Amino acid sequence: MKGVVLAGGTGSRLNPLTRVTNKHLLPVYDKPMVYYPINTLVNAGIQQILLVTGGKNAGDFLRLLGNGRDFGLKHLNYTYQEGEGGIAEALGLAEHFADGEPTCIILGDNIIENNICRAVEAFKKQETGAKILLKEVPDAGRFGVAEVHGNRVIGIEEKPRVPKSNYAVIGVYFYDATVFHKIHCLKPSGRGELEITDVNNLYVQEGTLTYETLDGWWTDAGTFESLLRANNLVAKTGANKLTTTSVLSTGTQDRSGEPSS
Repeated sequence: MKGVVLAGGTGSRLNPLTRVTNKHLLPVYDKPMVYYPINTLVNAGIQQILLVTGGKNAGDFLRLLGNGRDFGLKHLNYTYQEGEGGIAEALGLAEHFADGEPTCIILGDNIIENNICRAVEAFKKQETGAKILLKEVPDAGRFGVAEVHGNRVIGIEEKPRVPKSNYAVIGVYFYDATVFHKIHCLKPSGRGELEITDVNNLYVQEGTLTYETLDGWWTDAGTFESLLRANNLVAKTGANKLTTTSVLSTGTQDRSGEPSS
């Protein structure tokens, strides 16, 4: 399995912090934000990683991350997204890198307490389709929201005014090779972007999308409120725990008692 970190975007919700840098290079406690999603992939045993970035500060990622040696990688791949075409468009840039293999995608501002080892192993056994990770949150309307019936997701709605559940779709996705064909078939949404929610709903329609509920806390770091929350949670948990290899695995019950984004 290969891994893709999506770290483009203008980070406009964090202006003026992002006037002179990419938001994924901002600090979360004592490390740059982008360190956390890379380590999430590495801790799950994923060694072939592509970082998708964009904007005027793309070169700073190369200066910061180099060839990935600090993460125990032999090589770190890079590609560049021009403009603001959405998450699905950014993922589409990974088609050549994926080369027909399953991929794990993580948004560059997503930080989790534990890791995704169990989900990675489960998706390897699944072989086809897609898998998403869900987290029960008090403000689900801020995110893509999964409507769950039994052990199946029957639909996902992006930022609904009236959420059909409290289960937010967090920014970690697993896809088989057909994801790129699905992306090619997408049409831009009302905001002019190719939406990852539309990709996931295509898998729902096929009946090939599975899910797991994330154990431990999760937050994004794309707003001032969530960036502050991320700093506080990382400081409380211990930065070393989140950026070193561990044996924890994604579970199906939330035992953390911590607030989520």
